[in-house]
Amino acid sequence: MEQAAYVGDVMSFYLDNQLQETFTTLARQTNNLYELAYMFGYKPKVTTAAQVNLDIYQQIPSNGEGNPDWNYTLNIEENTSVTPSIDTNLNFLIQDKCDFSFSSSSDPTEITVYETLGAAPAYFLLKKTKKAISATINSEIFTFTTPQQFQTVNLNSNNIIKILDITDSDGNTWNEVDYLGQEMIFDSIKNTNSNDPNNVANAGEVPYLLQLKKCQRRFATRFTSENNLQIQFGAGNPNDTDELITPNPNNVGIGLPFEQDKLTTAYSPTNFLFTGTYGISPSNTTLTVRYLTGGGVESNTASGTLTKINPSSTKFNNVGLNENTANYIYGSLASSNLEAATGGQGGDTDEVLRQNTLMQIASQQRTVTLDDYMVRAMSMPSNFGTISKVYIEKPTLDNQTSTIETLCMYILSQNAASQFNNASETLKKNLRTYLSQYKMIGDSIEIKDAYIINISIDFEIIVLPNFINSQVILFCINLLKEYFNRDNWQINQPILLNDLYVKLDRVEGVQTVKNIQVNNKTGISRGYSQYAYDIEGATQNQVIYPSLDPSIFEIKYPNNDIKGRVVPL
Repeated sequence: MEQAAYVGDVMSFYLDNQLQETFTTLARQTNNLYELAYMFGYKPKVTTAAQVNLDIYQQIPSNGEGNPDWNYTLNIEENTSVTPSIDTNLNFLIQDKCDFSFSSSSDPTEITVYETLGAAPAYFLLKKTKKAISATINSEIFTFTTPQQFQTVNLNSNNIIKILDITDSDGNTWNEVDYLGQEMIFDSIKNTNSNDPNNVANAGEVPYLLQLKKCQRRFATRFTSENNLQIQFGAGNPNDTDELITPNPNNVGIGLPFEQDKLTTAYSPTNFLFTGTYGISPSNTTLTVRYLTGGGVESNTASGTLTKINPSSTKFNNVGLNENTANYIYGSLASSNLEAATGGQGGDTDEVLRQNTLMQIASQQRTVTLDDYMVRAMSMPSNFGTISKVYIEKPTLDNQTSTIETLCMYILSQNAASQFNNASETLKKNLRTYLSQYKMIGDSIEIKDAYIINISIDFEIIVLPNFINSQVILFCINLLKEYFNRDNWQINQPILLNDLYVKLDRVEGVQTVKNIQVNNKTGISRGYSQYAYDIEGATQNQVIYPSLDPSIFEIKYPNNDIKGRVVPL
C-alpha cells in the first residue's frame, strides 16, 4: 500500500509539473518558455546589438570651377566592417550602403570646404551619417540531397542576432518569413528609369520601390535554446508549379495544369492561389547561411572610437580617374561616432520572456487603433521613403462621423532641407503596399496630403539693464527656433501663445515680453506654401488653432522668419 501511495504521489507530482509547464505565467523551464513564446508569435532575443550613428567622411577635389568633382565619390557597400581605433574584439557593421554621390532628404550628403588654394576651394569634405550595429558576419554551409518535408538545420553559436541571408549553389536567394505559411514578402527594386519611368523623378525622396512578391524559397527560424537557432524549410517539391505563379487578377478562373476549373473558388484579394506545401524543400543543392553574432553589454563602446573602415568594401563610383588624386581621396576616407554606441545587452531572461509573450498575445502585430496605424506608417523602412508626420481620422459627413469603415490618413514628407513637403505619388504607393499587409480586412485607408501653414514670428521684449540687447535677442531667437523645431510639431497641433510668453520671459536678460505676433507666409514664388490662413480669425483665448482640414504650422526659414526687437519700458 505504501509503495502504491508513493508511486501515486510521484505520478501526481510529474502530472502537476507537466500541466504547470503548459501555462506561460507558471512555466519555469526555459525551453518550455521558448516554445510558448513561438506559439503566441513572439520571437525571443538571445542578445541585443549596440547601435550608433556613424559619421563617414571623404575629401573630394574641386573641378577647377569652384565646385566639387563628383567623379571622385566613393561607394561603401552595406555590411562593411568598422572597428575601434584600439585593438579590441569589437566589430560594427554599416547597415546601409554609403554612396557619396547620392543625396536625398532621408540620406543627405553634407558639403563643406576643406582646403583652399588662394581664394578658391581646392578640396571639399563630404559627410554622411549611417547607422551601425555591433555584429560580426559568420557563415556555415549545409548540403541537401533528396527533398524531405520540413527539413531543419541548426546553427550552434553564442549571441546569434539574426540570419543575414541564405543562398544556394545555383545563386537563388531564400527568404525568411515569420511562418512557413506566409507566401507574400516585401521586395524592393531600385527607383530607376528602367524599373519605373513614371516614378524616377522622385528617386531622391524614394530610393526604392516597394512591391509584394510571392516566394517559394522561404524559411522560418526559431531559437530552441540560447545558443541554438533552428532553420526550417517547407515541404514542397521544387518541381511543384502552384507556387511559381505571381498573384495576378488575370489568374482568376484560368486554373492550373492539374486543376482546370477554379471559377467557384473564393479568393483572397491578395492571393489567388492556394497551396499546402509551405514553400519548397531544398534538394540536391548546397546552402550558404550567413548570420550575425555579437551584441551584449560589452558591445557598448565609447564615443570617438569607431575609426577603422574595412577598405576592401570601398570603391570609386567612376573609372579612369587620375591615379595620384584617386589614391589621395581613397586615403582620406574616415569615420567617427560622436556619441557612444548604446543598446547592447544580453538576451531575454525567463521573466522578460514571459512578460513579452503575454504582451504579444494582446497585440499580435495587428493595426486596430488609430495609433497602431500611425506607428505602422512611421515604421516603414526609410529606403522606401520617409514619412515625417502622420495624422489619422475618420471622415465626417454633415458634422457626423461616417459609419463606413474608412480611415483618412494625412501624411507629410520632408525635402532635402528637412522642410515639410507633400509626399510624392511614389511614396504613397509604397505606403499603400506596406500597410496592405497589416491593416484589418474591413478597413479602407485613404492617403491624403496634410496642409502646410507657413508662419513667421515677430516679438518685442524689454531687456534688463546691464545686458547686451543683441545678445538677448539672439537667445530668444534660438529658443523660438528650438520650440518650433519640426521634430516637435505634429499635424493639428495648436500654437499656445501663453506658452511662448512664459518661455521668452525665462530667457536670461528679458525683463518682460511686450508682444508676440504670428503672421502667415504664403506664395510658391517666395518659397512658401500656397495655402493662406487667417491667423487672427483662428486665434481664441491666446490659442492659434489649426484648420478643420488637418494641417501643420511650420516656420520654413527660421533664420529669416523669426525676428525680434528691443523696445523701451
